[in-house]
Amino acid sequence: MPELPDIVVYIESLDSLLSNQLLENVRISSPLLLRTVEPSPAACCGKCVVDIRRLGKRIAIGLENDCWLVIHLMIAGRLHWRGTNVKIPGKRGIAAFDFPHGSLLLTESDSKKRASLHVVQGTAALDTLHRGGLEILKATLAEFTTALTRQNRTLKRVLTDPSVFSGIGNAYSDEILHRARLSPLAFTQKLPPEQVKQLYDATQNTLNHWLQRLREIHKGRFPEKVTAFQDGMAVHGRFRQPCPDCGSPVQRIRYASNETNYCATCQTAGRLLADRSLSRLLRSDWPRSLEELSNL
Repeated sequence: MPELPDIVVYIESLDSLLSNQLLENVRISSPLLLRTVEPSPAACCGKCVVDIRRLGKRIAIGLENDCWLVIHLMIAGRLHWRGTNVKIPGKRGIAAFDFPHGSLLLTESDSKKRASLHVVQGTAALDTLHRGGLEILKATLAEFTTALTRQNRTLKRVLTDPSVFSGIGNAYSDEILHRARLSPLAFTQKLPPEQVKQLYDATQNTLNHWLQRLREIHKGRFPEKVTAFQDGMAVHGRFRQPCPDCGSPVQRIRYASNETNYCATCQTAGRLLADRSLSRLLRSDWPRSLEELSNL
């Protein structure tokens, strides 16, 4: 799923392409995409784009008369810039937004079609779509600490909760925790102040690093290949590959359709974290450390 750095790069590209441009038409080919009834997408046509902003992991395109198109890409939704009145692909295409100089195409490779489009009128209606999480890159250490420790939850859970922190998901939370040298299963209210500061610094540094890196990758081009698995990531999506800092194999915890990647040496003092499915299956045979795992 595109997260804060990816969404910001999308928005910067869209701002350069769409600012003050007239939205001529909205074409929707997937009946599951549109999640609102009033106003209709047609009510936005014939209006110029006046603002583009991020709401967590959503992209909000503001038009004249305070009309907003709010796109949530979810896991497999992606945006593409194409020629005028481009044909919507039959298999992956779900919508197109037509402008005089080109079309913004929305595709989704997931058969479950989770991507969404909300059309709302007014900033008050727009605010209802924001989950209220703290804008991490603007937050002070004190604000971060208050949000982090409001409830006693695991670090992985709290970092990816959109009502706590805005825009952080599975990929960048793995990278943040690796940089902070903290276990994803450590509890927020048990962290000493120095580790809270480590996590705050790691969050700022990781997101800013990837924001700058993605800007360089897509410089002068629309970001067509947005992915959660970036070359150069330390642990996310790198199960069994060597940690770039210590060389130990990256480990993972699987739950539902997600997984958490971490380095046992750097983050958990060599201890393997229990995988909900595998550790229950193996029970007493589940390895407790990297040494036990290597012996197996």
